Amino acid sequence: MRIVRYSLDGRIGRGAVVEDLVHELPGDGPARLDEVELLAPCDPRVIVCVGSNYAGQIAEKGRPWPKQPHLFLKAPNAIAGPDAPILRPPEVERLEYEGELAVVIGHTARNVPAERAAEFVLGYTCANDVTAHDWRSDGQWARAKSADTFCPLGPWIETEVPEVSALQLTTRLNGKIVQKGSTAEMVFGIAEVLAFVTRWITLNPGDVVLTGSPAGVGPMTPGDEVEVEIAGIGALRNTVAARE
Repeated sequence: MRIVRYSLDGRIGRGAVVEDLVHELPGDGPARLDEVELLAPCDPRVIVCVGSNYAGQIAEKGRPWPKQPHLFLKAPNAIAGPDAPILRPPEVERLEYEGELAVVIGHTARNVPAERAAEFVLGYTCANDVTAHDWRSDGQWARAKSADTFCPLGPWIETEVPEVSALQLTTRLNGKIVQKGSTAEMVFGIAEVLAFVTRWITLNPGDVVLTGSPAGVGPMTPGDEVEVEIAGIGALRNTVAARE
């Protein structure tokens, strides 16, 4: 099932996409997909991210092999939906894309054993872990990772992903492939990450875990279109714009 949040005639709804129709949950009749404005498919209170979790990026950046998942947070204000603009603050010299697989939590998760992690997952969506690269140099990642629109999600939550450990992830910048990898390259798999996170952070339905980005992270500027596509899930597209 593909679960979406959408806006139609000034009303926010939640539904399931079947072919080119959106069926409201609960429903009083479908709307065409091209009639609605897709929003971020969930409204998380907590967004946990895993850094340096792909072998290719570790090698590319010359970083040490992690002994445990490296975690950081993004603030909920960073959420943006499909086709929403990514706003580059005027002070930022280098704004970076990072295509990622996002895990959406379906049940309250605390101290989850790795072997039961799948029971707590609602589904998966595409994410762009937008980063103000030059703001990381001051040692404060909150500003670099959590400015408004720095966490696009979408286009929907796919609940039926048969083999999440081997999904192809492709990021395109203005139609050119800039990242190409597979979730098989993750250092820490989804079950291991969820077990590690929930030892200390309780995750509730709708919360999100971003699982890391493959090699090829790079800059984007106002006017660029960035697309994160994950096979079996969908494609998330956003355009970069200058923030006033």
